[in-house]
Amino acid sequence: MSSLTLVNLLLVVILLAVNCSAATDAGASDVHALLFSTCSTDTAAEPFATDLGELMSLLIREAPAIGFGLGSVGKAHGLAMCRADIKSSICMACIHAANGHLLRRCPSKKEATTWLDHCLVRYSDTQFFGEISDGKKFLAMSNGNSSKASVLDSKVEEIMETLVSRAYLTPLLFATAEVEVEGEGGLFGLVQCTRDLSGGDCKRCLASAMEELPRCCRGKKGGRVVGKNCNLRYEMYPFYDSS
Repeated sequence: MSSLTLVNLLLVVILLAVNCSAATDAGASDVHALLFSTCSTDTAAEPFATDLGELMSLLIREAPAIGFGLGSVGKAHGLAMCRADIKSSICMACIHAANGHLLRRCPSKKEATTWLDHCLVRYSDTQFFGEISDGKKFLAMSNGNSSKASVLDSKVEEIMETLVSRAYLTPLLFATAEVEVEGEGGLFGLVQCTRDLSGGDCKRCLASAMEELPRCCRGKKGGRVVGKNCNLRYEMYPFYDSS
């Protein structure tokens, strides 16, 4: 059996084992929700696949404890980040699920990123730590339209500006907040950057994401922008753990 086949087989076996145990965790049903994935078109040689398998094992071991991990093995460089409000057990299950999506959608590719609802996993054959990517972003909206669209849009801008001003100054590069929208109720927001970024780069990344938000979500009761380095989201219901 080739080393590439063996690595893929071992990763799939690990994924299946964690999927079975994760089903008993609170909130585990959400960790497998795929938002988007993107892959390079270049196929990697077999030695890279071996390095990648070892790298993913490293990230799965280290990231759940603090919600973030990065590392390099040979020519494979990668990071994993979980939403800062979730438990380590949910984080681990999400990273495993993300790895499974990468195996299915981006087999043997030199570069790939996948976002699930609760985590991000990214790898490349070139070192990217601390750099803001100008690559593809994922934009999504909720189905509900606000009856007071202009009021809601103003509050969304307000809460996002508040969150960005807080997040880039925190060690976790993460912030949540809630405000009231007249006639609509509570508005909940969340922003987060990958922790390889500096505070200044986190602020710039989130500001760029904010500029994208009106493209999808004017007058909508929920929306998000997700990229390789940062993400933001708002909803008219509490979608994060504020405890």
